[in-house]
Amino acid sequence: METQKKIKRLVELRGQARLGGGQKRIDAQHAKGKYTARERIEMLLDKGSFEEMDMFVTHRCTNFGMEKESYLGDGVVVGHGTIDGRVVCVFAQDFTVFGGSLSETMSLKICKVMDLAMKLGAPIIGINDSGGARIQEGSNSLAGYSEIFERNILASGVIPQISVIFGPCAGGAVYSPALTDFIMMADKNSYMFITGPKVVKAVTGEDVSVDELGGADVHSRKSGVVHFKAAGEQEGLNTIRELISYLPQNNMEDAPVAVCTDPVSRMDDSLNAIVPDNPNKPYDMKEIIYALSDNREFLEVQPLYAQNIICGFARFNGVSTGIIANQPKFLAGVLDCDASRKAARFVRFCDAFNIQILTLVDVPGFLPGTGQEYAGIINHGAKLMFAYGEATVPKVTVTVRKSYGGSHIVMSCKQLRGDFNYAWPSAEIAVMGASGAIEVLEGRAMAAIEDPTKRAEFVQQKEAEYKEKFANPYQAATMGYIDDVIEPRNTRFRIIRAFEALKTKKLSNPLKKHSNIPL
Repeated sequence: METQKKIKRLVELRGQARLGGGQKRIDAQHAKGKYTARERIEMLLDKGSFEEMDMFVTHRCTNFGMEKESYLGDGVVVGHGTIDGRVVCVFAQDFTVFGGSLSETMSLKICKVMDLAMKLGAPIIGINDSGGARIQEGSNSLAGYSEIFERNILASGVIPQISVIFGPCAGGAVYSPALTDFIMMADKNSYMFITGPKVVKAVTGEDVSVDELGGADVHSRKSGVVHFKAAGEQEGLNTIRELISYLPQNNMEDAPVAVCTDPVSRMDDSLNAIVPDNPNKPYDMKEIIYALSDNREFLEVQPLYAQNIICGFARFNGVSTGIIANQPKFLAGVLDCDASRKAARFVRFCDAFNIQILTLVDVPGFLPGTGQEYAGIINHGAKLMFAYGEATVPKVTVTVRKSYGGSHIVMSCKQLRGDFNYAWPSAEIAVMGASGAIEVLEGRAMAAIEDPTKRAEFVQQKEAEYKEKFANPYQAATMGYIDDVIEPRNTRFRIIRAFEALKTKKLSNPLKKHSNIPL
């Protein structure tokens, strides 16, 4: 009988812990269109796979009467489970307990599951929904954040780290997501900022709403802080499951290979006509990506930010591949500060986690102007160059159309250790476009011709000569900078064959403590 009483007590405590801050607060969470921490974990993980840890932990604070109010679990649910049968570690802050505020014991729980993730070599997924530091605990709460941040830093490049923002995330709390590899944010109920609207108003006099300051739309379009924006929590968690399918468990493993039902030798005749005859006319680079990838599937990262460059994951013959591609539909595909940073970080992620890289090039140059120069385009462009040059994973580059000057170099050229560099017949590889080149090369001769008609004829003739020499891939091919000029419709087959050949690639960088990328 005594044993049965103890078991009954255990069941009661588990039921109490699962209620978090109580049914009334759970109902309030639902009324806002939000799910509870445990509901989110159930939606994220394979059914029945979650194993919870530290369910009975409570806070230790006695300040301001805190000893009179205590909840099992102390505002965060932690543990491990599976996504498509692969182990992941997870924590989810529980807003029903003290607004999800971070206490010393909450930080210990989060650190414990992060340590477990490192020990297992498994991804860590954190679901954030917190009012920030638990003020009653003073410096203990700050120390707790610091412990989490240090683990984020040490885990970087070792295990994939993914943050999900399904509520408030403000002040020091934002730095943990910022240190992770990917951030997902739900629309409407979520926000991130260092200082809230009231502080902004007091310090700067600026009137700004929560959404205008740190909503999902702001961070997915303007700041680039967020990688994925979802209309709701279920959609967001489904995207995380899809993202995980492209990633390895850790930096010592490869991503899982999917069964490929899309023929390797599939040709797409539409690719032979997709590049316009007019070199100044845009087209959608995503159509090329869809045409090349397995089953036309592509998971884009930061789709609303710096849209002049495309980053995301696809598969080629079932193998996870990171794609970086210029987008002629936006700003003619030029590289600017934002696009350079976006692509550089994505390249470094792929390299850290053994994900092969495909680069599709159609870039007329870096965006000129004082705005870009003052914003540090030199440093930002150097980041992209550094990322490609440092990367040791298999790299295949296909030049589709323009590839001019410094932008040609930073887009995974042969000299930055591109393994296979192909070009379509429509490719133009040169220092600059014909009109700009002729102004430099023939400027004096042009100025000497007074007759406007004759001057125009002269310019037209010289531009034609320049195009004949450089507005094609063959000059670069004669130098060995392009390994082959390929028929567009056959590109999928050539990419897959190249990556197949690179399976045994071995390349390492010089021994060093770490590099000093131009930040």
